[in-house]
Amino acid sequence: MADAVGNSFLVVVLPLYIASGEVSGDLFGLSETLITGIVLGLFGLVSSICQPLTGRLSDKLGKRRLFVLVGLFLFMIANFLYTFADSYALLLLIRTAQGIAAALTITATLALVSELSSENNRGGNMGVYNAFRLIGFGVGPLASGALVEGGPYNLPLIGSINGFVAAFALAALAALLSIILVAFFVRDPENTKPNNEKMIIHFKSSIPGKILDPIFTLGLATLFMSMGFALLAPIEIEVNERLSQGAFLFSIEFSALIVSMAILQPIIGKASDKYGRKVFIVIGLVCLIPIILFEGLATQPWHMITARTLHGISAAMVFAPALALAGDLAKKGQAGAQLSVLSVAFGLGISFGAFLTGFAIRFGFIVPFAIGAILAGIGAILVYTQVPRHKP
Repeated sequence: MADAVGNSFLVVVLPLYIASGEVSGDLFGLSETLITGIVLGLFGLVSSICQPLTGRLSDKLGKRRLFVLVGLFLFMIANFLYTFADSYALLLLIRTAQGIAAALTITATLALVSELSSENNRGGNMGVYNAFRLIGFGVGPLASGALVEGGPYNLPLIGSINGFVAAFALAALAALLSIILVAFFVRDPENTKPNNEKMIIHFKSSIPGKILDPIFTLGLATLFMSMGFALLAPIEIEVNERLSQGAFLFSIEFSALIVSMAILQPIIGKASDKYGRKVFIVIGLVCLIPIILFEGLATQPWHMITARTLHGISAAMVFAPALALAGDLAKKGQAGAQLSVLSVAFGLGISFGAFLTGFAIRFGFIVPFAIGAILAGIGAILVYTQVPRHKP
């Protein structure tokens, strides 16, 4: 959660920082809007590319905690360096470093949660982990916006600092807090040993009667789920016009999904420990079909708030059980690489979902939501037909 708070600070702060005139220099022939988008998007792109590599490397060394600590340290340094970033080239370099740091922490942390769990409690543990990360991502933007607007600040011994420096410093402190917590309270499981076997990420199933590998299938389901997750954010203006509302109601609609997903993930994850993972994943994806479609049909703010709340509940039924099931199915010593399939899919889904909405909205308000509903249906069919029933 502390790590997520620090990272999500920057989603709000960086565009304001660039627009404030603090950053100057060559735009590489691009507009300021486009370079801002590249700065923000570079994090997810670099992280997605590096996660399978860092996950595999943590498998080979058998040292998850070390990767988490190195990644958090790199985050802390990068967050602090923003206070000196006065050029677009430096912003891009720091953002790249953050993407590498995320790849180091995410895959190793997921592997740790999986390996510190048993099949009897892995779903609940994954739910708790995801819930705290979501809380961090929800709190960060609210806190950073208030911090930037409230500046400048007069601090003892330091003097006056503006809101941007305060936000970057607090993001660095959040990473430092994460380092302290992990250093003192986390240890690698005794049975986690270096694994030099060939990395196993299959696309084709080795199970008779199945076509797709089950972990790869869960990755596709996560991709489709997270694409639906990201449909609303890029079309805030269109949503506000359609529903005759302002920014405050939009923020409630956007947050409703995150809040309901954060609350329900530990509960659903624990239930999947008792009743099995696959049933929750399939039901969650099936429920997403009418819910996402209803978002595209909403004409009143309460319609969208209700739909987004239900969307979060359904997404919670997919994500925590899918991570737990992937952990159940992962080959011993290869959890880092194999769980990276789902973490990469989630990150790419957020990016693809935003792109889908931005492109498809021109054909009608309902079109991106209809596509999102269809993808959820495809995901449900794939999981139902390609993933074996695996009850702990």
